[in-house]
Amino acid sequence: MQFKIKLIAAFSALMLMQGCSEDFLDRPPLDALTSGNFYKTDAEILAGTAPLYNIVWFDFNDKANMAFQEARAGNLNSNDRTAYIKHAIPSTDVGTLLPGYKSFYKIIAQSNNAYKAIREATGSTASDGVKSQGLGECRFMRATAYYYLVTNWGAVPIVYDNVAQLNEPPVRNRIEDVWKLVIQDYRYAAEHLPVTADQGRLTRYSAEGMLARMYLMRAGLNQNGTRSQSDLDSAKYYAESVITKSGLSLAPTYGELFESANNNSSKNNSESLFALQWMPVSNPWGVNNSFQAYFAYDANITGTGDGWGAAQGLSADLVKYFTDNPADSMRRKAIGMFDSDVYPNIQKATGGLKYNRPAALSAIKKYIIGGPSDNGGLGGFMAANINSYMLRLAEVYLIYADAVLGNNTTTSDVKALEYFNAVRKRAGMPNKTSLTFEDIFQERRIETVFEGNSWNEIVRWYYFNPAKAIAYTAKQQKENYTMSYVPGSTNPKKYTVTYSPVEYYPLSANTLYLPFPEAEIVNAPSLKAEPVAFDFSKLVD
Repeated sequence: MQFKIKLIAAFSALMLMQGCSEDFLDRPPLDALTSGNFYKTDAEILAGTAPLYNIVWFDFNDKANMAFQEARAGNLNSNDRTAYIKHAIPSTDVGTLLPGYKSFYKIIAQSNNAYKAIREATGSTASDGVKSQGLGECRFMRATAYYYLVTNWGAVPIVYDNVAQLNEPPVRNRIEDVWKLVIQDYRYAAEHLPVTADQGRLTRYSAEGMLARMYLMRAGLNQNGTRSQSDLDSAKYYAESVITKSGLSLAPTYGELFESANNNSSKNNSESLFALQWMPVSNPWGVNNSFQAYFAYDANITGTGDGWGAAQGLSADLVKYFTDNPADSMRRKAIGMFDSDVYPNIQKATGGLKYNRPAALSAIKKYIIGGPSDNGGLGGFMAANINSYMLRLAEVYLIYADAVLGNNTTTSDVKALEYFNAVRKRAGMPNKTSLTFEDIFQERRIETVFEGNSWNEIVRWYYFNPAKAIAYTAKQQKENYTMSYVPGSTNPKKYTVTYSPVEYYPLSANTLYLPFPEAEIVNAPSLKAEPVAFDFSKLVD
């Protein structure tokens, strides 16, 4: 089932399910979809879970993602996310912090509601396979929301039944319990999702890929300088399963991953394990991908009345990496526009986009695809026809290498090097003959930058070695800069970069986690209490 065909009908179903618009413990409305009037057939289950792939993620993708995950991680230069760049986020931020926090609980609420409704549907004629798939999708999406909550806020409330918990004041649960829930949910998803699925939907290998990421994340939690070997072994196991059994393969070139033709809701490419499936329409609102609207540097790029990203760009730290590593030019050109770059697939009618902006920032290129005329007539205002990756096979390759490295200083393991170097080979980078943690960390940063996982990687490092994680952030340059192409230079191109007085904004123990939004604290003062253990006997599989 292609999402473009089915999603508009599913959207109307979701509107009946929107039970948590004001507070994440609000009671669903009386006209909400229930076991008695929906989820009775295969088509209804698939329609009811389809919105979990986009509209519930809209508020996160719209503004929070780049603030939480990329500005904080030192990848973004931005005139309206400076508080996140400087690790000085006020709890009163209602533009990004509040909607970002609430977005995750909307995802959780809709996942909980759909899960319960599928289980309790009366008079169902749905097949066991589709029921299992729908339940797996719900648990997968809930786990993903909690993954972002625990890496951004630490100890957070576990909401497993929005109706049953209606009269309970929300209390924060321990970080280790949130991680336990995340892994339990992904394991459930891996057991219930199909090996293959319709275009864009989750499979067993989507869940196994996330399990590889989660076990690697959790391996350092409370370990005092080392990482849990059992978690590392699990990360390796699931990563290897995905690599060897999923049938997926790396895309031939890095740049094609971020072209509309190869990454949309009608055609997910061979590397995509999990992607948000956006529609190229502005109505109904919320199924659209608004990323390009905010980060395309010029309105002429989109041709749809948006394109407000002239003051957004790569951080000085990323620019320094690419100017220090000119061999990484294939990824660089797909990630950021440098002065004199040409992009034939954008503004095709006039011969391609020529980025002639001397003495300007490096603009963001990743996910910038041009207007409808560049994309088969598809797209619209704040609605670019491209999916958002949440997990790609290339990252699983790097997870495997990291899990094999484990607590060793270096590794020359043959398989670890094979997978690590496969990612580098596609990028035109030379092979390495041994690997350190820093090698793998940097490779993941560059390979997946602006894909919504950068901050979580820093938290992962902080878990088992906070001093080194803090030292890493302390060296990141976050000042303004201008850059210009050196005329005549080729293979590699050279650039003159003029940095403003260097600015560093290191992470600290007090800024590792975002503050709870003030509006949430006012509504639920119990969020200020110390975290408590979660009673897992309350969960129903």
